[in-house]
Amino acid sequence: MVLINPLAAGGRAGRLVPPMRDWLGRHAPGVALVESDSIERSRATLQCLPRSSRVVLVGGDGTLHHMLPVLLTHRLALGVVPLGSGNDTARALGVERLDWTQALDLALNGPTRRMDVGELVTPRQHVPFISSLAAGFDAAVGQRALVGPRWLRGLPRYLWATLGELAALRTHRVRVQVDGELRHEGEALFTSVLNTPSYGSGMPAVPAARIADSQLDVLVTGGFGRLGTLAMLPRLLKGAHLHHERCRTWRFQSLRIDSDDELPLAADGEPLAPMRGFDVRIRASAISVVASRPARAPAPASPATQE
Repeated sequence: MVLINPLAAGGRAGRLVPPMRDWLGRHAPGVALVESDSIERSRATLQCLPRSSRVVLVGGDGTLHHMLPVLLTHRLALGVVPLGSGNDTARALGVERLDWTQALDLALNGPTRRMDVGELVTPRQHVPFISSLAAGFDAAVGQRALVGPRWLRGLPRYLWATLGELAALRTHRVRVQVDGELRHEGEALFTSVLNTPSYGSGMPAVPAARIADSQLDVLVTGGFGRLGTLAMLPRLLKGAHLHHERCRTWRFQSLRIDSDDELPLAADGEPLAPMRGFDVRIRASAISVVASRPARAPAPASPATQE
């Protein structure tokens, strides 16, 4: 099945429905194309598939996030045709730069491999995420980006949101425990978890992150004022921020974050209710995905930034 979110990418995905249906009729006549702008209907549609079926999702990281619980419980294999504002999962899978016909052909016919998934855990809920869990300033930026001008797409949209969020800049006093060990206690601009090397439409937050190493990566940035945050942005865009003494990253399998006040949160760019405390854990090799590049061995982290 090919499931398309017609609202993705500001409605551009909806304009692909006729040519995509025509392409499938000529190249994959047995494959159904389903168009749905309802999360609940889309999930119900996936639940009707036999276990271990392959589903191709046409949309961005938000579309993947909302379908992820069903993909996991029904053990559905995932192919991606990237058409969203972020596309960081597609970027990690090596399909972000393919045109939609190439991406669709690969998603339908390419081999699968296993990918890790992260999960936010509280006593009341479990929220899986495939790319990132933003906590703090970057989550607030993501929420602002969702309501940004429709003509702004991709990274420019996130930069617009970042500049807007600087006006109301807040830091949070947090306590971070990595695999049971206290690693940070104090002010933090954000304390975010990455499964993919990038988030926010290509910002290389943790370039060493790997999607199949049975670990997640947490990035903690210390307290920055407005000018310090503004000066950090160019370094973040180039992946050079990890050399800064106030930026630290650790790999982990279990993580605990507690905050003196409620932290803004976003999973795969989708807003979550703010929280004061939560756990994060790895679900190793939890999902089968189609990728255009083979899995790479975990890259060594910089000694200056990871212990």
